[in-house]
Amino acid sequence: MLLLAITSVDRGETLLDFIVAFCLSLVAYLVLTAGSGNILLWSNAELILGTIFAVITALIVKSLFNKLNIKLSNKALNPKRWLLFLAYVFGPFALSLIKANIDVAYRVLTGKIKPAIVEIDPKLKNDFGIAMLANSITLTPGTLTLEAKGGKLYIHWLNAKSEKPRIRQVCSSFADWIRRITE
Repeated sequence: MLLLAITSVDRGETLLDFIVAFCLSLVAYLVLTAGSGNILLWSNAELILGTIFAVITALIVKSLFNKLNIKLSNKALNPKRWLLFLAYVFGPFALSLIKANIDVAYRVLTGKIKPAIVEIDPKLKNDFGIAMLANSITLTPGTLTLEAKGGKLYIHWLNAKSEKPRIRQVCSSFADWIRRITE
């Protein structure tokens, strides 16, 4: 089945892209179904079903990427970037998330807010980095990314400290971390 799926990948695509999508899909499936069997943590049926789902998912992802003309970068395979991403999520992002929740709760209870829409220029070089920053900002309570245009982000900020804020005032060290991860 896997051989049939790999041979159906268009000639213009690289085998490496298919394998990466397959592996990521299989790992995600296995993590979600861990503890269901007797082979390590999975049953025979889970391993077979996981492989089938991973092949189907990888084919769909590759087809979608081709239609949207999205090219995967070899940078995504660098384990250092994955470790940096995990450090970012469980370090500065998690800390900012906790602090922002406390700040928003305080502002809701006291009514001390000064909402504004502000513009920041994170100077990120690629769309993936800009999207990652926009999502990080939106996931942090008290801020909401409204638009990304020309590399700049327009953000609704619950407690604006100035009309022309520095990037660190709005999103802490997110942009620096994301630059290390994506560029």
